[in-house]
Amino acid sequence: MHPSTPDPVPLFALGRAELAAFVAGIGEPRYRAAQVWRWLYRGFADGFAAMTDLPGDLRDRLEASARLHTLAEAARTDNPDGLATKLLFRLRDGQLIETVLMHYTDPADDPAAAAPIPRGRHTVCLSTQAGCAMGCVFCATGQMGLVRNLDQGECVEQLVWCARLLASADEHLTNVVFMGMGEPLANWEATWGTVRTLVDPDGFGLSPRRITISTVGIVPGIDRLARTGLPVRLAVSLHAPDDALRGALVAVNATYGIEAILAACRRYQAAGGRRITFEYVLIDGVNDHPAQAARLAHRLRGIGAHVNLIPLNPTAGSDLRPSPYARAVAFEAELRRAGLGTTLRMRRGIEIQAGCGQLRSRMVDGRIGRTIPPSVPTLNPEAS
Repeated sequence: MHPSTPDPVPLFALGRAELAAFVAGIGEPRYRAAQVWRWLYRGFADGFAAMTDLPGDLRDRLEASARLHTLAEAARTDNPDGLATKLLFRLRDGQLIETVLMHYTDPADDPAAAAPIPRGRHTVCLSTQAGCAMGCVFCATGQMGLVRNLDQGECVEQLVWCARLLASADEHLTNVVFMGMGEPLANWEATWGTVRTLVDPDGFGLSPRRITISTVGIVPGIDRLARTGLPVRLAVSLHAPDDALRGALVAVNATYGIEAILAACRRYQAAGGRRITFEYVLIDGVNDHPAQAARLAHRLRGIGAHVNLIPLNPTAGSDLRPSPYARAVAFEAELRRAGLGTTLRMRRGIEIQAGCGQLRSRMVDGRIGRTIPPSVPTLNPEAS
């Protein structure tokens, strides 16, 4: 009976020290690991043959003992305006995840310029899980339930894939948001390992301030993030001014209610003084009344906060709809009157179903696996 051949080592799953240990383990000096690292995160090599400053015998050994690719592109959709691309990736076990590459022009850009990708900010919206256990009723990913966590390599390779696309247009990655499928703080090891690779000067070389981790409010994860000492940005998905409504919209609110989340946010700010973004999806007739905006402003008093208002991206199987524009503007105006910094965001990529989980659902069976219960309350907006 012949001994089994070890599985190839996925290089994107390795931190810098782990890569150095792997390269040493195949009999190579330390500086070779630094060369491989640069090819992964500066050269975005698509194969070992492309690592041209490595000796041929080393490339052959890497080919035999390591692998670069754990993702395969299953589908790609481009927004007609060229400002968003959604990628659907198939993992080695057949699971599907989504990544969105978004492009934002600077005010000085000529909107009539015929560039393939407008110059400005290029942001990757990254997934950390296949599915999600948080149970947000308006989110296609939340309707799937959690399948599994992604490993660090599966997270990092999404970024490398997008960086290659940008490099082909002579552009580069400027921002990363952990806002795709899944709850980043429920998959801490992969999330934080990916952050370390992003900020490595010989990796992607991003400033921590260009990285945003979004959470539905996992209090132990917010506290852990505060202890890292790295000034990444925090975004908290709130979506309601009170626990009664938030509990109907976000299942995990039963574990981490609004006051517990806001207390963790205050501890986070005390540790580093960074402003927190609160994400608020505006749902027609559910959470979009000016009186609810006033209560939200009251809850956020004393926290250095900015509120991102996001009209709902509708999902199949749900009767929930985005707030009409006039009501969204009125909600924003109420927050501004209370002194909160606020942005009413456009639903970038709605034409290509860029909301989390939508393309995957369409690919799997053309519909969402389970429908939204019709019992999401339209609360009396004047109730205290």
